[in-house]
Amino acid sequence: MRSLCLRWLPNFITIGRLVLTPAAIDMIVGEHWRAAFMIFVLAGASDALDGWLAKTFDLRTELGAVLDPIADKALIVSIYATLAIKGVLPPWLALLVISRDVMIVGAVFVTWLLRRPMDLSPLPVSKATTAAQLLLAALALAGEAFVLPLEGTTSFVSAVVAALTVASAAVYLWRWVELMGPDDVGA
Repeated sequence: MRSLCLRWLPNFITIGRLVLTPAAIDMIVGEHWRAAFMIFVLAGASDALDGWLAKTFDLRTELGAVLDPIADKALIVSIYATLAIKGVLPPWLALLVISRDVMIVGAVFVTWLLRRPMDLSPLPVSKATTAAQLLLAALALAGEAFVLPLEGTTSFVSAVVAALTVASAAVYLWRWVELMGPDDVGA
């Protein structure tokens, strides 16, 4: 039997990511770019680590299934909004990323209210979107932290992020519309 601490380790790591998010934002606002970069990389790595631990050692929990996407969205939405406000990322891209996440959270809330639970398991396009969004934020922070000329790279990755964000939003919207369609009651 696994110890309670080991069983909850992925959840503790996820909670750590939630705690790191405001610290990263504070560093960006204060233009402490290297600290912001390091905190963000640590938060991003924690996302990979908690998922790997949960799957590899069968440490999945209901709490983790809810907490992990919340931590991801909190990190990405906060970072994109702050980097756009600071002029590091284009505001249109931050708005696109934030709108997609608000749409997903809103859809989940509506399905919960109507007692039509939505499958929350991440889709491959969603995983690719999150990875690309994290990569772009890391590149933007690295460019500021180490004064690197990454404009060409960040422009390309911004286009990839935009395309994946739109594709992911479309897939989630399609799934939601199908779920919310008429019941087959009495058919």
